Amino acid sequence: MTAADHLPSRRLPAWCTAPWLMLLLPVLYSLLDAALVARDAAWWQLSFSALAAVALFWRRRFPVTVLLLTMPGSWMDEIWLAPITAVYTVAAERPRPRFVVPCGVLFTLVEFFHWPLPPDLIDLSRATALDAIQAVMLAAGPAATGLLARTRRELAARLDELTRGQERESRLLAERVLITERGRLAREMHDVVSHQVSLISIQAGALQVSTADPAAVTTARTIRELSVRTLDELRQMVGVLRGTGALPDAPLAPQPRLADLPRLIEESGLAADAELHPGDRPWPEAVERAAYRTVQEALTNITKYAPEAAVHVKVRAKGRRLRVEVRNEAPPVHPAETLPGGGHGLVGLRERAQLLGGTLTAGPTQDGGFEVRAELPASRS
Repeated sequence: MTAADHLPSRRLPAWCTAPWLMLLLPVLYSLLDAALVARDAAWWQLSFSALAAVALFWRRRFPVTVLLLTMPGSWMDEIWLAPITAVYTVAAERPRPRFVVPCGVLFTLVEFFHWPLPPDLIDLSRATALDAIQAVMLAAGPAATGLLARTRRELAARLDELTRGQERESRLLAERVLITERGRLAREMHDVVSHQVSLISIQAGALQVSTADPAAVTTARTIRELSVRTLDELRQMVGVLRGTGALPDAPLAPQPRLADLPRLIEESGLAADAELHPGDRPWPEAVERAAYRTVQEALTNITKYAPEAAVHVKVRAKGRRLRVEVRNEAPPVHPAETLPGGGHGLVGLRERAQLLGGTLTAGPTQDGGFEVRAELPASRS
């Protein structure tokens, strides 16, 4: 790597390559060429030179016709820039030999046999040879440059097409890998999680039938209902991962709403007091689902780490934002063993809030407890 590789690339301002400027610039320098070369000529000669310059406005749509219009001015006044531009345009827009060769030959002949014709026109002298070489180069140079520009443009288009093809192939490969990984995850979830939750449900059902303790019966019934609900959501999630769901955007199950929060708090088994005042306005489904999942995850974490602590749940409207607060006080006794957790729940909640345009904060309080607070907007601004 050289030092030049570290230098930032310098690009021209956008106006320098604007289409209108690229169209106008050749006309301007051709008019200047006509004014300088044919300033002492008759008015009708100046008219031919001006016509050659103005005709360049239509050079891309009618390149051959414009070239023919530049020939009288080139023959009578020996202007160069207008016909050179016309030859270049013919080669760039009509690159077939049946267009480029005749137009190049025509300009060569007009440039060599310019008006007025001298008496010793065909003179085998060094000056005549130089004039012939000059006429050929004036036509061949722009023609070659136009063909080169056309080739470069086609190569750039081909390269862009190849790049898009590679990007499509990369996306297809990534999707194939994703489908394979989703299938593997679906098998693992079905073989491990579904099996264990099924055992929990069966054991809870057996406990519900065999025990005579009303509190144990209620707890067993709650465990069984939660297990069945979890299995139902898990079964639909496995179907989506395997690609057997109805639609990728279809909901996995009847999605929870704010109205389901009292039941969630009651089933948590925690000493929780709730203040649920979401207001009368209808909140978007995604906002209600995010609020529900925030409370659910916070209560789950409290059950893991502070099951004996007092819990306060607040859900209230604040303008066009829904504020959710779940706070637990310092637990009187820390549990000797806690359920395992990877910390991914709060990360997922924060991402969910950010996708909705809101915020989520979580951290310990000064009294030794823990607080989770989310603010969710009614709609993204």
